[in-house]
Amino acid sequence: MDTYFNNKVAVVTGAAGVICSQVAKDLASLGVTVALADRNTDNLKKVESEILSTGGKCNCYTCDVTDQKSVETLAENVIKELGRCDFLINGAGGNNIKAMPNITKFDPRELEEDRPEDIKGLYNIDMEAFEGVIRLNTMGTVYPIIAFAKYMAKQGGGSIINFASMNTYCPLTRNFAYAMSKAAVANFTKGFAAYFAEAGIRINAVAPGFIVNERSKAYLGTVEEGLTQRGKDVIKHTPMGNFGQATDMCGCIRFLLDDRMSSFVTGVTIPVDGGFLTLSGV
Repeated sequence: MDTYFNNKVAVVTGAAGVICSQVAKDLASLGVTVALADRNTDNLKKVESEILSTGGKCNCYTCDVTDQKSVETLAENVIKELGRCDFLINGAGGNNIKAMPNITKFDPRELEEDRPEDIKGLYNIDMEAFEGVIRLNTMGTVYPIIAFAKYMAKQGGGSIINFASMNTYCPLTRNFAYAMSKAAVANFTKGFAAYFAEAGIRINAVAPGFIVNERSKAYLGTVEEGLTQRGKDVIKHTPMGNFGQATDMCGCIRFLLDDRMSSFVTGVTIPVDGGFLTLSGV
């Protein structure tokens, strides 16, 4: 029986979300004690219940990753209660519909005072929401790296995984704030990886493709039940012909955490996308 992950401690931010809740459950199934961190306490408790019901070990922590003090408190509590941190999965992040136009190219009507209600261009979005998306996806990853790398360095090493996106490589339409913030994730993953290599800390990122969740069903549809036009465009661009499931992320994350498999891998961003990035669209 493989006991490599037994008694390791992993912190998972965004653990109440679709992907990271599955990642947390997968790690718990390997014998990892998981520190579940999120702002959504109700959903976090559901994940905790699922892990405990299958014999896994976990603790719940309420944390706002955009608040440096909140993250520092999280790190202090994890070390106090669980003794160490071997792995950090920076899964907290997201987008905001208020930061997104509903058109894909400039329309002169967006500059008019009597703009039609169904036209929301770049000039009509909420710039506070725009800044909030950037802060969530950038500083919401940077703060945990800084907070937990301190303890990892003291204990002799660790592995950190950040979450990038398909938007990291080429911005999808309407996703200005999200795309620029996810491009930043891949960039600072390299920078922090170089900085912390001396401490024995490896830092990498994963870039999920289009993963099925309730929100994606609303604007993409499903292959089984019918696709929206945007969904059809995504599937046309995905050689494997389907959307991913949250469980599809687990194998790549296991690989990046496991020093036996990836001890010489740091600073990379790995797409898990069904081949989406292999097609140019022409």
